[in-house]
Amino acid sequence: MAGKRYKKEVDNLVRRLQNSGYLKTEEMERAVRTVPREEFVHPSTKNYAYRDTPLSIGLSQTISAPHMCVIMCESLNLEPGLKIMEVGAGSGYHSALCAEMVAPNGTQNPGHVYTIEIVEGLIDYAQKNLERTGYDDRVTLIHGDGGLGLAEHAPFDRILVAAAAPQVPEPLIEQLALGGIMLIPVGSRGFFQDLLMIEKDAEGNITRKNWGGVAFVPLTGKFGY
Repeated sequence: MAGKRYKKEVDNLVRRLQNSGYLKTEEMERAVRTVPREEFVHPSTKNYAYRDTPLSIGLSQTISAPHMCVIMCESLNLEPGLKIMEVGAGSGYHSALCAEMVAPNGTQNPGHVYTIEIVEGLIDYAQKNLERTGYDDRVTLIHGDGGLGLAEHAPFDRILVAAAAPQVPEPLIEQLALGGIMLIPVGSRGFFQDLLMIEKDAEGNITRKNWGGVAFVPLTGKFGY
């Protein structure tokens, strides 16, 4: 739970996200209120933790703005029991939000989040954040090339890519479960891309929808820039 000193900021953020139409469900609101974002930002930016803006976490990486995290979680229709793969762990914040949705405390059918980070310098940082906030039992952090996915843990009910790719990596499509959903920003390595929703139906057919413009750091690795 967010610290008491941040309660007013959390209330204001939730209200803004609701008024903007981003935050739609009670489950998402509970996750936003429960995951202490101040524990996942750089210590120098704690006072800005609940501003609706991206923040630097060092090494040319950022923690996404809260509204983007909420848009992606809501669009993925997260619910208890789902198995998630996230590409781009960053500080671990988005993983924790997903964990609150798919494996809330007390659920009889907990899901799990697998998150991949290619930037070695962020691994220890993200792991400590997840351990300190109590999410390391619901989130498995792996150092690797996210564009390759995690074939050993596939298929995944949902795939969340938090870095912009020049095109959708084929391994991620292959590792998406039947009936699964993937969200991925696709476009240039500059700060403007399209957020694509990839859906795989029960027969394995793929459909793509464009959810509009976004701005993410570039994906690196075999399928990145």
